[in-house]
Amino acid sequence: MEPLLLLFASSLWVLIPAYVANAAATLSRGKGPAMDGGLLWRDGRRVLGRSKTWLGFLIGGGVGVAVGAFQAWLILMAPPSLQLVPAFASTWGGSFVPLLLLGFGALTGDAVGSFFKRRMARESSAPFPLLDQLPFLIVPMVLLGLLTPSLFSAAFWPGTLPGLLTVAWVLLLTLFLHTSFNWVGYFIGAKRVPW
Repeated sequence: MEPLLLLFASSLWVLIPAYVANAAATLSRGKGPAMDGGLLWRDGRRVLGRSKTWLGFLIGGGVGVAVGAFQAWLILMAPPSLQLVPAFASTWGGSFVPLLLLGFGALTGDAVGSFFKRRMARESSAPFPLLDQLPFLIVPMVLLGLLTPSLFSAAFWPGTLPGLLTVAWVLLLTLFLHTSFNWVGYFIGAKRVPW
């Protein structure tokens, strides 16, 4: 496999728990207590909004971690000649730190995006290009870079040029995937709006 293509595949493999967590959060259908507790910020608007609930956070993060745990088991069980993508850690149990960063980091990033949308007077269901699609991915990537730099380097940044290409590819792919899956979620009734 070409080195750059392998790097792209590795980055996608590592980010699967974040993608799954973000999608699985919609399973709560907005039920449960709001993450912001209904509190208002200094500007008189909700801190996060009604659509960010603790139930969605826990379901999404939990499902993302569970999927990642299965991935971690698969890669650690594979013979060395088939281990083409990076392991989350050297042991299955050690994988849970990066998996928690990916699963719950994705939903923290989504909440951060909502916080900034509220500050710009955008309602929960109002579209906001880029802020709707990217924070859920940027936050876990930053957390991986800070707390598990070896995994981050293996998956995203083995050098300046490949690293820039990989990050750009991941962000562009995410824009496409996020938009596509939101429309699917809207049509099957899992989301109130298609963004």
